[in-house]
Amino acid sequence: MKVTDPVCKMVIDDKDAVATSTYKGITYYFCSKACKEDFDKNPESFISRMPKMEEMIAAIAEKGSEHPLAEAIIKRANMMGLSRPDYETFEAIPGHGVMVVYEGKEILIGNRRLMKDRGIPYEDKEAIISDLEEKGNTVMIVAREKKLMGFIAVADTLKENAGDVIKGLKTEKIEVIMLTGDNERTAKAIGNRIGIEKIISNVLPGDKAKVIKELQTEGKVVAMVGDGINDSPALAQADIGIAIGSGSDVAKETGGIILVRDDLRNVIKGIKLSRATMRKIKQNLFWAFIYNTIGIPIAAFGLLNPMIAAAAMALSSLSVVSNSALLKRVKI
Repeated sequence: MKVTDPVCKMVIDDKDAVATSTYKGITYYFCSKACKEDFDKNPESFISRMPKMEEMIAAIAEKGSEHPLAEAIIKRANMMGLSRPDYETFEAIPGHGVMVVYEGKEILIGNRRLMKDRGIPYEDKEAIISDLEEKGNTVMIVAREKKLMGFIAVADTLKENAGDVIKGLKTEKIEVIMLTGDNERTAKAIGNRIGIEKIISNVLPGDKAKVIKELQTEGKVVAMVGDGINDSPALAQADIGIAIGSGSDVAKETGGIILVRDDLRNVIKGIKLSRATMRKIKQNLFWAFIYNTIGIPIAAFGLLNPMIAAAAMALSSLSVVSNSALLKRVKI
């Protein structure tokens, strides 16, 4: 386990570490502007006329993806009692989305990058997507057989005390940065809600560690907070990797510090405890150095009874242990 040195001045938060996607946050489900107006008038009726789309989404999520968006979608499908049919092929495309072949037809769910790579036009719906993103939604584009079908917009729910944690980190004079694969509009909307000004968005999973390394080359000591498989390289690269206990096993194995409870306030507690530990280490080294500096010359000249020297040595060790035990009284 690494100990956070007092010179640590930067904490990188993965977006999913401060916000959670839930089935309750799935707010829109439409294929065009006209469909959106229809949805706004009668949401329940609109959704009931489109069970096939939700079945396909459920089939993709059933694959067992640990992505928060997939988990939110599958929970919603379960809540609505929808069946989850088998599919012929499944492919997760990191940083882009997923591809599934269902009933012989290719279905894509992902972001703009995925649609551009597959040559699927969506630009005429850009205004709708942008409007949803500016409200803090993560928008997924759905296409079947190279044709745009619709959108899924998932509103992230901020984790409890997320805003207070960011404020607390700033009080400790620590710079906070949000690192996310989401687009800039969605990331800024969430950042504004919790007080994070500096945001690095549109980062592919494999590039998160590169961002951390670039910050380190600037001489900054970086802590990374994450909970997903995609965060593992960044957690390993950071000076201090902090894994959320409710996250993936890979992230927990990579992190130097694991927050057992899914409570972001423990990030601040961990930093304060680590700093207190460093202070105790330095205090113990100081007193041990002073003891040896004074005691060894006296003993060398035969001015110290061996029994007294042994007792003094024992007392020195006792003082170090006692001073370390005072960590239990540190208020974090």
